[in-house]
Amino acid sequence: MESGRIAVVVKGYPRLSETFIAQEIYGLQERGVEQLIVALRHPYDPYVHDVHKKITAGVLYLTEYLKDDPPRVKRALDWAKRQPTYAAARACFENDLKHKRNAERFRRWGQACVMAHELPADVIWIHTHYLHSPCTVARYAAMLSGRKWSFSAHAKDIWTTERWELETKLADADWGVTCTKANLAYLQSLCAEPDKISLVYHGLDFCGFPEAPRPATLRDGTGKDSVQIISVGRLVDKKGYDTLLRAFSELSKELNWHFTHIGGGELSQSLEDLGKHLGLEDRISWLGPQPRARVLDEMQQADIFALACRVSKSGDRDGLPNVVMEAQAMSLPCISTEVSALPEIIENGETGVLCPPEDVSSLSEALHSLITQPAERDRLGSNAFRSVHERFSASPGLDFLEEQFSRSLEPCS
Repeated sequence: MESGRIAVVVKGYPRLSETFIAQEIYGLQERGVEQLIVALRHPYDPYVHDVHKKITAGVLYLTEYLKDDPPRVKRALDWAKRQPTYAAARACFENDLKHKRNAERFRRWGQACVMAHELPADVIWIHTHYLHSPCTVARYAAMLSGRKWSFSAHAKDIWTTERWELETKLADADWGVTCTKANLAYLQSLCAEPDKISLVYHGLDFCGFPEAPRPATLRDGTGKDSVQIISVGRLVDKKGYDTLLRAFSELSKELNWHFTHIGGGELSQSLEDLGKHLGLEDRISWLGPQPRARVLDEMQQADIFALACRVSKSGDRDGLPNVVMEAQAMSLPCISTEVSALPEIIENGETGVLCPPEDVSSLSEALHSLITQPAERDRLGSNAFRSVHERFSASPGLDFLEEQFSRSLEPCS
């Protein structure tokens, strides 16, 4: 029996905020792993990352809302009821309904039936990114189609999913990976077989990045040239941009600096309004979502990268932010917070500066220090460049996944 393909389940494809997933798909493609991308919805972003253009895998888009294509859903449900696996899969679904009965659960069941019905025969393994809705669909589809499955867990999917649901999914999965030590410890504590979950940093593909550290500019906030501060990220609560704006407002009015933000999000208008309220309107450029080339160009012009992550009230938090690694690969000193895996990426005082989350004064002090000390920016940026290359290359993680998938795709003896 020849090796078949893997169905890689994602919430949407392509997505600018999930380029780390695209980089993984492409990295596995380069290693000869055949894949089919299964997306729960079509893309909404105005741009795509360059890596998306390199991916040759086909994409199966499921029916985002069951009402959008009733004939397709009916064919899948009728097919599912004829399968010998139906009773067990339906029992699993019904058991989940006892915990949480809502339209969302029925929607995921319908999508799973469509997925199981339409997966090509040469797809012999299912791998899902995230443990929330994509995993729900992947798990039911795997049961219906008689396939095994694995997962990559990241951030929101871990910390906003109820404990009972994580426990059932971890029990059913054949194996899984996650991208931070905190994630790993928590997931292993919920799993009867903790060793089947591994720590895999998704890392960075350094193609297109500088090959040597870039010297810092001599700008120190006192001359006519402003010190350039950049951040890239979705404008959502867990990114802490309101805290960052308040930290900017505490800086001396005499300092010459400018902040550029790239990315969209639900808090876009409210954060722009906050910036105006704080008197920062002339010091901020909100660029919205931008193509990859523009992001790297803006980083090239920057002096400091800042991202004030927090744990939101829902429990949502960042995992391993790719943008921080990208900034380090551009020799930028990073100011961030002691949340999730950020202390695993940034060594405080050596490759960047870490502050307590939601601590406006600490953030402001860190900003002032790096704005006014180009020599310190140079030291931290050079250290960060070397550290990210030594510790966060994508290759080791891709090698691990390739080996895992090779084993998973081996025919049963």
